[in-house]
Amino acid sequence: MPTLRPDVTLLTKLRREFRRLADPAKAPQMQAYMKSAMPYHGIPVPLVRSVCRPLFADLTFVGAAAWQDQVLHLWRHASFREERYAALNLCAHRLSRPFHRPDAMAMYEEMIVTGAWWDYVDDLSHRVGAILRDHPRRMKPLMRRWSRCDDMWKRRVSIICQLDFKAQTDLDLLYACIEPSLGSKEFFLQKAIGWALRQHAWTDPQEIIRYVGGEPRLAPLSRREALKNIA
Repeated sequence: MPTLRPDVTLLTKLRREFRRLADPAKAPQMQAYMKSAMPYHGIPVPLVRSVCRPLFADLTFVGAAAWQDQVLHLWRHASFREERYAALNLCAHRLSRPFHRPDAMAMYEEMIVTGAWWDYVDDLSHRVGAILRDHPRRMKPLMRRWSRCDDMWKRRVSIICQLDFKAQTDLDLLYACIEPSLGSKEFFLQKAIGWALRQHAWTDPQEIIRYVGGEPRLAPLSRREALKNIA
């Protein structure tokens, strides 16, 4: 039957599998590497996906609100980082595609702001990018606002959300979203700027050479990253 409310048993089933696969030797190493306050079970991301796949196979949702409720139930009630990775996997699942619309952005904003670390945020940037691709009129103004907001992670998403766009990249939007962070000392913003520019350099290296050469405010890190793959 379609899910009308969050299926609370889904998190229970995930936890049962994660406990079974837990590696107590790897868990503290993974937590230390990610500088995470939330503990790990010690399960590699590909194995997390393998756990999620059969548990998500029979899920159905009556609409976007039910889907969002299920994602947020996993996200908000997570006790281990793998449980939040499961929420991200649900967002990326094929059954979620019909719900990747602008009305999902409040949910994604909550996850970005409360997650506040690169592993979560970079994954969610792909979901934001998918909505931007399909709903540019609604999303472009929002990304411009995010690029100027006080939250570093929303700024990062506005910069990297077009990583998969290749020739469809809206350079006006990309440069507009980079602009407010050009003077930032934040590593994750400098890195995001370089990453976004480097990614587009695969499609149009001369444009990136032009932009980098004409933008003296670029941080050295951003400049190096942008030109890394240009011969």
